[in-house]
Amino acid sequence: MAKVDVVMPKMGESIQEGKILSWLKKVGDKIERDEILLEISTDKVDTEVPSPVAGVVAQLAYNVGDTVEVGTVIAYIETDVNAPVSASAPAPVAPPAPAPTPAATAAPAPAPAPVAAAPAPAPAPIAAAPASGGALLDVVMPKMGESIQEGKILNWLKKEGDKVERDETILEISTDKVDTEVPSPAAGILAKILFQVGDTVEVGKIIAQISTGASTSAASAPAPTPAPAPAPVPASMPAPANIAQAPAPVSAPAPAPIPAPALVPAGDVSRSSGGRFYSPLVRSIAKTEGIAQNELDAIAGTGLEGRVTKTDVLGFLQNRGKAPAPAAASVYAPSAPVAPSAPPAPVAAPSAPVAVTPGDEQIYKKYGQNIEIIPMDRVRERIAVHMVQSVHTSPHITLIAEADVTNLVRLRERYRAEFEKREGQKLTFTPLFIYAIVEAVKKCPMVNVSVEGTKIIRHKSVNFGMATALPDGNLIVPVIKNADMQSFTGIARSVNDLATRARAKKLAPDDISGGTITLTNFGTFNILTGTPIINQPQCAIVGLGAIEKRPVVRELDGEDVVTVRSMSYISVTADHRVVDGMLGGQFLKTIVETIQGMNENTVRL
Repeated sequence: MAKVDVVMPKMGESIQEGKILSWLKKVGDKIERDEILLEISTDKVDTEVPSPVAGVVAQLAYNVGDTVEVGTVIAYIETDVNAPVSASAPAPVAPPAPAPTPAATAAPAPAPAPVAAAPAPAPAPIAAAPASGGALLDVVMPKMGESIQEGKILNWLKKEGDKVERDETILEISTDKVDTEVPSPAAGILAKILFQVGDTVEVGKIIAQISTGASTSAASAPAPTPAPAPAPVPASMPAPANIAQAPAPVSAPAPAPIPAPALVPAGDVSRSSGGRFYSPLVRSIAKTEGIAQNELDAIAGTGLEGRVTKTDVLGFLQNRGKAPAPAAASVYAPSAPVAPSAPPAPVAAPSAPVAVTPGDEQIYKKYGQNIEIIPMDRVRERIAVHMVQSVHTSPHITLIAEADVTNLVRLRERYRAEFEKREGQKLTFTPLFIYAIVEAVKKCPMVNVSVEGTKIIRHKSVNFGMATALPDGNLIVPVIKNADMQSFTGIARSVNDLATRARAKKLAPDDISGGTITLTNFGTFNILTGTPIINQPQCAIVGLGAIEKRPVVRELDGEDVVTVRSMSYISVTADHRVVDGMLGGQFLKTIVETIQGMNENTVRL
């Protein structure tokens, strides 16, 4: 029988704590894996926390209303489902042990003595200890967003038999929205890897198993097992004890040189530095070991996008006391060539058609040999599927109108310097247009809808998606939550924050889910107008064309005059199942009127 920790989950990169809203289970209740255990609230979302395993709720560490830091243990699950309700107390665990005394001694440290209740084949369990020293805990493909159904395994950072700490990163995955790291749910040994690099796995499927037994160090000691194999079982106890002590000296060299660099300034390490994100585990080690920010920045990361992993930090510590100067120079020097060396890899990739696949043969036969076959990356594949699905789902209707944005341009010019000085951010046109569109949605709420079969789902909050181009040419749509409740300044801050993190690939799953209407700005590329595809399951998307000065006819004192104005075409593409021409026309007309009426009296900059 083993206890599994349930920790306060991390619901976004900037989330550091969560508040417990409700416990749906009490101590002694049985619970299935993925069954909801409690509900929590963060400053971004309210969500449910599922149980990582099936078992019995042994302990609830916090009460309703408590605010708990991310990563803190909030409950314990006893993994033996058949255990009595009082299984959380160690008393019932002890009685089974006295009967098979030899078996109990054969399993020295771990609580799962009843599991080793097969006393006859005593040597077999000892040999099997490396694979299953305790309860096996499933690691599942996480759900990284509302519409995400699968993920692709990019890299395993641990191999079978490796020790892992709780929250230590064990693999990196990619979805059609974000690339991210998957931490271990518990400390133990990585007992089994069920999928390989490159495999695409559905959300919720088991991708690995962690052995949570205390005798994890036995994995490195199959050799001493034959020696204590003779009948005196007690003699087998010192061997595991010695084995367990053996790894201690292995890690000892790392702490040994640590006292030497007492000159290293202590303090917290930044979450990100030099365009690189540091995980909570890495920051924790750096703080404990006194690694300064500049030292951490100089470590060559082997993780996704050059991130520093726990292994990288420990390797740095082992060499730190030996040759500080050369180490820093050798580690830092390659960091400049790393960026130039990355592009050649993709350049070489297109030459892959040398190993012609059956599919490629058909392509070459159709187009000839004077072509280059470039496989879609994961994100582009998902975008393609999403676009086809959208057109197949919704009959699209597009309406286009021209807006006089002269007042908007003048408003921005008048306040841009003041805004930048106050907010530390540039005042762009995007938040101004978003503000106007949100105001129009408030007046035409039936465009802020989704369709489920024959039912229309009207969203009471305007969660505004802003299509953002990424450096690799792909597109992502971060979402401004509750945009209808925000001031213009709040919207501007959200726009700048989400756009910056999107381009740095640092968006959290919550940042890209839950959108109810989207804006795409093709005017950035000097495009006059366009007919964008709806971002399902939304029912409307607004397109912005380039702002141009054009001669237009205006009436002045009863006379028609030609004047130069700043003009822009605005389009609305809607789901014709629920947005008819009249509603779509009203919505577009409202957007145009709102934009043209914007001034210092209607918008507080």
